[in-house]
Order: sequence, then structure tokens, then C-alpha cells
Amino acid sequence: MHPTALLYELFEAALSAALPERVIKPALPDAPDGNVVVLGAGKASASMAAEVERAWPDAKLSGLIVTRYGHKVPTQKIEVVEASHPVPDAAGLAAAEKILALARAAGPDDLVVCLMSGGASALLSLPAEGVSFAEKQDVNAQLLRSGAPIDDMNTLRKRLSAIKGGRLAAAIAPARALTLMISDVPGDEPAVIGSGPTVPDDTTADSARRVVERYGLALPRHLLDVIEHNHSISALPEGQTLKMVATPQMLLDAAAARARELNVEPLILGDAIEGEAREVGRVMAGIAQQVHRHGQPLGRPCVLLSGGETTVTIRGEQGGRGGRNSEFLLGFGLGLQVREGIHAIACDTDGIDGSEDNAGAIWRSDSLARALALGLNAEQFLDTNDAYSFFAALDDLVEPGPTLTNVNDFRAVYVE
Repeated sequence: MHPTALLYELFEAALSAALPERVIKPALPDAPDGNVVVLGAGKASASMAAEVERAWPDAKLSGLIVTRYGHKVPTQKIEVVEASHPVPDAAGLAAAEKILALARAAGPDDLVVCLMSGGASALLSLPAEGVSFAEKQDVNAQLLRSGAPIDDMNTLRKRLSAIKGGRLAAAIAPARALTLMISDVPGDEPAVIGSGPTVPDDTTADSARRVVERYGLALPRHLLDVIEHNHSISALPEGQTLKMVATPQMLLDAAAARARELNVEPLILGDAIEGEAREVGRVMAGIAQQVHRHGQPLGRPCVLLSGGETTVTIRGEQGGRGGRNSEFLLGFGLGLQVREGIHAIACDTDGIDGSEDNAGAIWRSDSLARALALGLNAEQFLDTNDAYSFFAALDDLVEPGPTLTNVNDFRAVYVE
């Protein structure tokens, strides 16, 4: 099989393992007789809601889901609205207000099913008392530019929110609740996924202040006061449960199984790899070269699989086009000293690499040679965070469109 076809095959196998159509129905109990209110947010949440309707066709369903623009799917009973991600907009604010109101209206005999996936933090942007929506947008934009990992971003987001950090769970009580989660965070910590609207908050004012200081964020004094005093629940209310239905490890296991079927030995390096995207790429290049030169830690042909969520620190005022996966891949390619027989794919599993229209890109063994023939300076593209434009010029972007799931990043390095 051609290396590019093999890499696409592994990506497709990984995605299929985390699609809501495969993971939602097995996670649901028998349909209840009473009212079921379905609430949720995230890039996979609309698809998750559609699967709840399919699993419980005769249930008394209602509710509201907010997803990213372009990720909506048809539903019959559950309302789905779209909003902006990664920078919140007024549509997301209105949806968060309505979701909180529906939660508060749920009665003790109702069941609330919450569907949470990556992207919920930006899509459920309801500021705490004393915080304006414009201030919430500004803090979010600063975090996106800072290079902060998702744990740190969500630590601060929760302290400035009226719905995150378990505050939605508090509003649901005394109704029963079941939260189904698709993990897009390293370590699969429920409190970090979407900033944990239905998960007790374990952050502190001190930890949030450290995020502000560590990344040099400019916050008005009154926001620091909100961080200090905006407390939430420390334990789940009675009758509420959480269930993880898809994780990055599930993707890697599925890709590894498919690689074996193709007679390629897989090695899973980790499902929670973090760090600056270009630097992680250079480290992966070093491992690939060790395989190519010395047959360590395994012989050829093989594929090195990894997940997690790298970050990109924007350099300069504007920055170029390209998300963390494209930047990882460009760093990877430039880190290779031996390029023949080494190929790679890096994609965001939601189909959107940052805020662009691609999931990621492909690195071929001849990518740098083709770039030079076109007069492209790969180092310059990396210096300006413009990996998207580099791979677009090579026609090597991966553009599946919205995948309707979101299980972090998928990376595969194939060494022939």
C-alpha cells in the first residue's frame, strides 16, 4: 500500500472508533418513562444528541444543544443551535443562558442527559456575575494566543464562568442527571473536558491566578476579584453520574489494530503528549530517525502512533494560517535529517485544525524537495506560524470536513 494511503487508512480507522453512532447507544440505560431533558455543548454534541434520539425513539425528549458552526446534524425533538468556536459569540451566550434555564426548570422526576465534548468551553460562554461578555471574549483570545495547555486555559475559564466548573450540575439538582463525555483532553480528566459544566470544580483562586501570571495575561482588577470569590460545587449532587464514552486511547488502539492488519508493526507512544507543537514534532523526528537508522525501538516497517494536544505560541502580531497539527508536522519535517522512507500524518479529530478548514496535513518523504522546487522556504513558514499555507501549496492538506466527533489529535509516523 502506498504510504499516503496507509496513513489515511489509519486516520479513518481511528476516527471510526470514536463516532457517536458507535459509542452513545451502548452507554445509555433503558429509556425512562418520564421526561428526558437533553442538554449539551461541543463539536460532537449534535451528533451525540441525534444518537440519543435513535436509541430512545419513544422517549419524551426535549432539550438544547449548542455546537460549532458547520457541525449541526438533523434532530427531531432536541433543538440544536450553532455558535462560534474557538472565540465565543452572542449565539453561544444565548445558548448557554437557555441551557442553564432549562437545567433549573428540570423537576425531581425528570432525567437530564448532558452531552459534553471538546469545544464546550467556548460554546458555553456564560460570564460570572461581574464579568462582561466582552471581557470573557478578551480573556479567551489572550489564552488562545498564549500557548497555554488546555488544563491551564480551563482553570481560568471556570473561575470566570456562571455555568462551567460544576455550576450546570448545581442548577440541574434535584433532578437526576447522566453526563456522557467524549474526551478531547490529555489524561481524560472529566473536570477539564469543556471546563466540566457537570463536574465538581477542583480549581482554586490561587491556581487561576498562577495561570494569569504564568502567561502574562492582562486582566482588570475586578476580574481578579471574581476569580477569588466565584465558588462552585465540590461534589456531585445526589443522583448525578458521569460516563466517558470515547477517549484518545480508543483511537490509538483502533489505528494500531488496523496497522497490524496491514502488516505494519505499531508502537503507541502515548495518548496525552503535550508541548509546543513544533518542538514535539522535532522530538518525533528524532524517534523516526532512530527507527530508520538503527531499528530501535522497533524495526521497519512500523508506525509510531500518538495523541494528545500540543500548543502553538503565536509569534508576532498577526501570525500566519495553520493550527497545531500543521505546525507539528512542519516542525517534524524540518527536524528530519534522513527523509527517505519517512512519512507522517497529523490531524485534529474534529476535522478542524485550530480555526482553519483542514484537519491537518500529510508529510511525504519528498515534501521538502517539492517545496524547494516551488521556491518555498519551510523555515520561514514555520517562523510565522503559517504551516497551513505551506501544506496548501503542496496540496497536502487533509480536509475531511467536520467529523462529528472530537477526541484530541491523531498523529502517525510511518517508517518504511
